Amino acid sequence: MILDYVRRLLIVFLLALCVSIMFFTGKIAKAEMNEIAEETVSWTFPVEGVITDSYGTRSGTHKGMDIGGDIGSPVYSVAKGKVTKSYLSKSYGHVVFIRHENGYETVYAHLENRLVEENQKVVQGEQLGSLGNTGRSTGAHLHFEVHRGEWTIDKVNAIDPYMVFGQGEVGQLVFAHEKDPFQAVGVSGTPEMTQDVSSGELDQSNERKVNHIVHKGETLWGISQQYNISVEDIKSANGLNDTNLVVNQSLAIPQSAAGSKYVVKQGDTLYSISVAQGIDVNELVAWNGLDLKTPIYPQQVLKLQ
Repeated sequence: MILDYVRRLLIVFLLALCVSIMFFTGKIAKAEMNEIAEETVSWTFPVEGVITDSYGTRSGTHKGMDIGGDIGSPVYSVAKGKVTKSYLSKSYGHVVFIRHENGYETVYAHLENRLVEENQKVVQGEQLGSLGNTGRSTGAHLHFEVHRGEWTIDKVNAIDPYMVFGQGEVGQLVFAHEKDPFQAVGVSGTPEMTQDVSSGELDQSNERKVNHIVHKGETLWGISQQYNISVEDIKSANGLNDTNLVVNQSLAIPQSAAGSKYVVKQGDTLYSISVAQGIDVNELVAWNGLDLKTPIYPQQVLKLQ
């Protein structure tokens, strides 16, 4: 009987110990996240593109995030600092390492080219190179790492970039020069990024078009991803010779060039998609066997005709 009592006491003690460890571990993790947020509060995102992989995947061996995009897209430094490495690696390809004033180090890998040299000082937003597909890479993307301390070969100081820029997910469109790179994902319907899109008009060639008003931070590539068409289609429809845009510029988006499917982005609603694509929401619902109350989710594929 005494032995049974001792066993029960031991079980209670172990349970209490486990709960205490979980509680204090959670408090420590939250405190660390708050510290990281304060230490990187002024950082801005390095490149425009779509998140293709996140930190901690591949059985925990992926110590950064991947952002897919067009080869040649500019890659920027997230903050001022000094170039600690700039070289061609068999694994990283063309890669740049930046040591920042707060002791952090960031890594920009698989670049198409490098525009900075070792020991060079850089300012926030300075272009380091261009997005590429060099080294051990299976597609055009930037592999971006954040280290709370110096980079080491075992990456013991690596942290999740989402801890700096906020929680994102694979498939999200992200924008450069932004502290919150997710704010213009898809057609979120948020007041500051809501698109001014007409119900669709016919031009002289009977081609249906919708109107898109350019907002701060948007690029032709990002807009092309929203409408599922190519940059060249947008340039041709608007007589553009280059990819430069200005805020409040009106762009005609040719719907005949658009794909027949749409990949749902975070923040989308059936109504916002119908407006952006210039189609009736009831038709969108019917084509996809949905109703107006059916929830949609990121990466879901919707028929547009």
